[in-house]
Amino acid sequence: MRTAFRFLLAVLAGALTAAAALAGPGDPGHSHGAFSAGEPGNPKKPARVVQVTMRETDGKMLFIPDRIETRKGEQIRFILRNNGLLVHEFVLASVEDNAKHAELMKKFPDMEHDDPNGKNLAPNKTAEIVWRFTKPGEFEFACLIPGHREAGMHGKVIVK
Repeated sequence: MRTAFRFLLAVLAGALTAAAALAGPGDPGHSHGAFSAGEPGNPKKPARVVQVTMRETDGKMLFIPDRIETRKGEQIRFILRNNGLLVHEFVLASVEDNAKHAELMKKFPDMEHDDPNGKNLAPNKTAEIVWRFTKPGEFEFACLIPGHREAGMHGKVIVK
């Protein structure tokens, strides 16, 4: 029994090591080979500034604003501020990618985001994302912490 347990631990450790290697450096829980909502922007180039506030109110969790319009090729500097009492995050992707990622977050609820398209913010903290929208369509920004998206914490980016 003890040998079987050690073998199981060795297999699990090997699987976790392989998963971490596939995820890439600095990205312990997931990998972004390509981004569904465009690409990381160039912070040295001009960008329209859009301030996005995260908060909770009346039993809901939300982003203000929850709708942003832009045009293909435009670069936006998102200034993110968590005015809530809880940790929140901002993850920019397609609705489908965010839905898949939200399911993964249910399995690994302590996963934090500090990616080109996503930031995790403690209460009263700020962060920035510089993003270039390279394709038209509708995309989503959402808090993927389990229960937050379901409580209304998502918004839409429309790229024309």
